[in-house]
Amino acid sequence: MRAGADPAAPVVSAGLDGCRRGWVLAVLGSPAAPLVVTVHDRFGDAMAAADAAGAVAVGADIPIGLPADGRRIADGEARRLLGPRRGSVFPTPCRVALHAEEYGEALVRSRAVSGKGLSKQAWNLIPKMREVDAWVRPHHAAVLFEVHPELAFARLAGAPLEQSKKTAAGLAARGALLRHALEAAGTPGAAAAAALRTAAGLTGRGVLLDDVWDAVAVACSARSIARGSGVTLGDGACDERGLVMRICY
Repeated sequence: MRAGADPAAPVVSAGLDGCRRGWVLAVLGSPAAPLVVTVHDRFGDAMAAADAAGAVAVGADIPIGLPADGRRIADGEARRLLGPRRGSVFPTPCRVALHAEEYGEALVRSRAVSGKGLSKQAWNLIPKMREVDAWVRPHHAAVLFEVHPELAFARLAGAPLEQSKKTAAGLAARGALLRHALEAAGTPGAAAAAALRTAAGLTGRGVLLDDVWDAVAVACSARSIARGSGVTLGDGACDERGLVMRICY
């Protein structure tokens, strides 16, 4: 579905968030249920499941499109938009750091091409980034979109959230926003609450509640993208593999 499409038309979208166990996949709007959340060991398996569910747009909370020698424009734009949550956007590692074997090597590689180091938070994303980078191809840009969960929640709330997702209050606020989003899409309140309770029941064994909530929020942004009302950050530039360096929500 593209810009100008009927915003009320049914659409199936999906959101992916990395977790210690693998990937949390949230699918919105399938004929089977308003929300289905599953956990997959590999990114490719999660994408196959999204495709089987009929998702026309998939959002993923992972950098796609890696800079060769510096910062991505999309990252800076996202930080400016997020205000109190700007710290959740880590500078995307340069491509040369992707296959470093340890953090010190990644620092040396990054400084050699950009003059800047690499945060520990960004280094912790490297294994998931390697997995996605090995799978993704430029043509996937028609369906797969990098989405930052905090931008997704900010869109649902109308402003960046004040509370961190690592607090009880922050998790409660995010859960309430997701329930409202399901209800706004036509799911009755009791059914929306039940769907989110079922999703929350997946926590444990390497899956945290914020992983689940992030995946659902990313799926909400993917739905907006599919309906033609999504927002894209970045200047449209592609990396050396032809992957567009953007963040959408």
